Amino acid sequence: MSKTVLLKNGWVIDPEENTIIKKDVYIVDGKFARLDELDDEDKMEIDVEGSYVSPGFIDMHVHIFEEKTTLGINADRVGTQQGVTTIVDAGSSGIDDFPTFKETIINPSQTEVLSFINISRKGLCNGLTELADMNDLTAIKELQDILMIEKSIVGLKARMSASVVKDNGIKPLEFARQLADEVNLPIMVHIGNAPPEITEILPLLSKGDIVTHAFHGKKGGILTKDDTLIDEAFEAIERGVLFDVGHGTSSFSFQTMKKYKERYDYPFSTSTDIYIGNYDKPVGSLMRTMSKLLAIGYSLEEIVASVTSRPKKALSLSEQGSFEHGTRADVTIFKLIEQDERLIDSHGEAMEVSRMIVPHITLREGKVVFESK
Repeated sequence: MSKTVLLKNGWVIDPEENTIIKKDVYIVDGKFARLDELDDEDKMEIDVEGSYVSPGFIDMHVHIFEEKTTLGINADRVGTQQGVTTIVDAGSSGIDDFPTFKETIINPSQTEVLSFINISRKGLCNGLTELADMNDLTAIKELQDILMIEKSIVGLKARMSASVVKDNGIKPLEFARQLADEVNLPIMVHIGNAPPEITEILPLLSKGDIVTHAFHGKKGGILTKDDTLIDEAFEAIERGVLFDVGHGTSSFSFQTMKKYKERYDYPFSTSTDIYIGNYDKPVGSLMRTMSKLLAIGYSLEEIVASVTSRPKKALSLSEQGSFEHGTRADVTIFKLIEQDERLIDSHGEAMEVSRMIVPHITLREGKVVFESK
């Protein structure tokens, strides 16, 4: 006998259709289904009147390796308990510690955990200067071997800041380019303080690669003094490089995001770069980050697409990020509430807001795993 779940009376946001329609969502045996597939003998109805129903949210930049790094935060704390069904650890682990990452984080977590594996063998497990020694970079054969058995690895991570690469400049990213081309995976590139300059970094990126911290607001970012995209950023977007929020402690600027919005409507993804040190402030959660974008003026449809269909495409995911019939029924149910809040960006700029996106119910594979009190 089939197990049926009926989500009734919700405002369903379909990121692939760019629609918000009040209708029911059907789930049979943990998969999205049609009305004619429901089994009335074993049916659970959940009334979500007044709430929004979306494919499960994806946060593709978190740091959750509690066992081996000083950054790690509990996966479910920033995952299912915050309405996020899939999270991607962005380079906390390299190949040396990946078995431990799998055993202690991926396997026991209620949230689905994927990984951008660090191009350094050590990842962030031996400090935050992992690309200072070129001898620590992962060999192609080593990467090919681990990819044969670890399907949770969806890309490579390269942190291209002066404090990380030290005297190596652009060399680690040149090496990452070779790795990525060999194994056909995207690179997530962290941009921060130069050197290397962003004008060196962006030309090395190809279609499908991701620039996280894209809207950081620091010197040497994606915008000129006239608030237009630098040539290299425009060309990267035209090639199919995805810009990602990657909020973090020091990497999201209200002003940069506002200026970008005023001039450009290129799609971007939204992630948090959340870890133990920025959970309380300034990040908080993926929905809190989304609430900042809502206050800037982005539509709810745009914001939801940035945490569902766009990460799905960027990571070549087949079961996540859509309501496609027969795919895994990971669902985020959230509310848009009237609530006065003072939100801050990574530079300490405050914005007084009156609406917040908050989690209500989370389903993984058609089962309720979290419900707000």
